[in-house]
Amino acid sequence: MSIPLAPRPLGDTGILVTPVCIGTSPLASMARLYGYEVEEERAIAAVEAVFDSPIRFLDTSNGYGEHGESEKRIGAAIRRRGGLPEGFVLATKVDPDPETGDFSGARVRASVEESLERLGLDHLELLYLHDPERITFEEGMAPDGPVTALDALRESGLVDHIGVAGGPVHLLRRYLDTDVFEVVLSHNRYTLMDRSAEDLFQDAAERGVGVVNAAPYGGGILVKGPEAQPKYAYGERDGLIAERARAMREACEARGVPLAAAALQFSARASFVDSTVVGISSAGRVGQTLALLAVDVPDDLWDELAALTPPRELWLD
Repeated sequence: MSIPLAPRPLGDTGILVTPVCIGTSPLASMARLYGYEVEEERAIAAVEAVFDSPIRFLDTSNGYGEHGESEKRIGAAIRRRGGLPEGFVLATKVDPDPETGDFSGARVRASVEESLERLGLDHLELLYLHDPERITFEEGMAPDGPVTALDALRESGLVDHIGVAGGPVHLLRRYLDTDVFEVVLSHNRYTLMDRSAEDLFQDAAERGVGVVNAAPYGGGILVKGPEAQPKYAYGERDGLIAERARAMREACEARGVPLAAAALQFSARASFVDSTVVGISSAGRVGQTLALLAVDVPDDLWDELAALTPPRELWLD
C-alpha cells in the first residue's frame, strides 16, 4: 500500500506534521560529506519546491554548512515567499561553536540568535539539541549547560517545543528519561538494514514523545545501490551490509518496486514514527520523494525484506 500524506500529530506537542520531512543538510553544499556542491540558487529553488508541495515539514540545523549556509538559504526562500507558509513546520537545531567546540548554555542562546537571524524568524516552533554525543551527558545536563538553556528558551516563549536529535540510542534514551524533551530524532538506526532505534522509538511514542526518523536510505546505499554507495551511514561497514542491500534490491525488483520506495515506506509506515526525514539536493527530488511514497508495496514483500535484515551485531549503537 502507498503512504497517505495527511498530517498527523507529532507526539503530544500539538504540532501536526506530514509523514515525510525534508532534510536540508545537502542544501548547505557540504562537499566533504556528500561529494558534491550545491549552488545557492539551486538550494533556494529546492526549498521553494518544498513550500509548493504537500510536504509541510522542513529540518535544518545551525551547523549545516559553513557559517550556517543551510539556514541562510532557507531564509532566502522564506523571504521570497513573504514569510513561512501557513501551517508549515520548520525545525532547526543548536550546535556547538564551530571554532571552539563550546556547547554551553551561553552557546545555545547564541546558536538560537544566529538561527533566527538567518531564517528571518522571530521564534522557533521546534528546536533540537543536536548530536549531544559531542559532549558528556553530565555536561549536557549541567546547570549552565545546553539542556537547561533549551528549557529556559521554551519557558520564555522564544521556542515552542524542544527535542533531542542524535545518533547513539543509549544516549538519546538517557536524555528522554529526563522528561525534558518532547521530540526525539535519530538517524540511520531504523532502516531496512538496522533496527537499533526501534525499542527507543516505540517507548517514546508510548510516552507521547514525538518520533522523527532520519536517513531511511542509510546514507544512500538503499537508493543509489551498494555499487554506487557501498558505505552505510557514511562509514565503512561489514561486507554483509552491501550483500544484503543487493538481495533486497533483487527482491524489490522482482515485484516491480524500487528499493528506495521500500526503504522510505519502511519508516513511514511504522506506527511509532511520526515523520521521516529525507534529505534533498535539488527541487526535482521533492517530486521523486512523493512518487516513492505513492508506490504500492505488496504486503508479502515486507516479510521477505525483514528476513534479509543484517544481524543485530552489525547494527549501529
